[in-house]
Amino acid sequence: MGGKYHVVGETPEARAARVGDLFAAVAPRYDLINDLQSFGWHRLWKRRLVRLSGARSGVRALDVCCGTGDVSFALSQAGAETIGIDFSAAMLEVAHRRLDAREKGAAALQFLQGDALNLPFPDQSFDVVTISYGLRNLSDLNAGLRELRRVLRPGGRLLILDFGKPDWAPWRWVYFQYLRWCVPILGRVFCGDADTHGYILQSLQAYPGQRAVDERLRVTGFSERGLVQLLGGMMAINTAVRTP
Repeated sequence: MGGKYHVVGETPEARAARVGDLFAAVAPRYDLINDLQSFGWHRLWKRRLVRLSGARSGVRALDVCCGTGDVSFALSQAGAETIGIDFSAAMLEVAHRRLDAREKGAAALQFLQGDALNLPFPDQSFDVVTISYGLRNLSDLNAGLRELRRVLRPGGRLLILDFGKPDWAPWRWVYFQYLRWCVPILGRVFCGDADTHGYILQSLQAYPGQRAVDERLRVTGFSERGLVQLLGGMMAINTAVRTP
């Protein structure tokens, strides 16, 4: 991929700054673009993530890389006391507007700005930790998994929803062509910037994929691991339980 979001050999700090600029640019129309790119299916996948989490009254949940808050709101609606955290102030501004407008009755929910690699919480603070479309954007994936484990209580559940890499090569080729050509067009039409949305393919090419993430979860100290393949592996939900 060409354009201003394709950088070879960049430092983790530069990558973090670049991703921050990206999300600041897309925040006002982030939810619209997600609906268009996925034909609205991302909402179903997020609901499935929340169902798998076991969120309910008495559960304390953390939604990392929460963006505009879709999963955070769903966890709260399921009854979990929820914190959504994201490093993008622009994304959190949208989440706070949604929070102000939501109907009362759901469990406690708050949004904080923070770094997924240095979460501002004590060890073993949460029963459930989720991260949706954020793991592949971290400058250090392994450090991110260790940090997610740190804030989970023993027996707590981690759930990761992200773009996947289909096992079947022809399907993977079709998928990557869609990301290469169609997604940037949607970005140009609705945000005036094709390069910003072309970043999805670049980040996915650098991402190890759902099966390698499963192995890294094992090495990091998670058990009872599961993998839900969506659309033939185009998307995936990795699940795992923290061992003591």
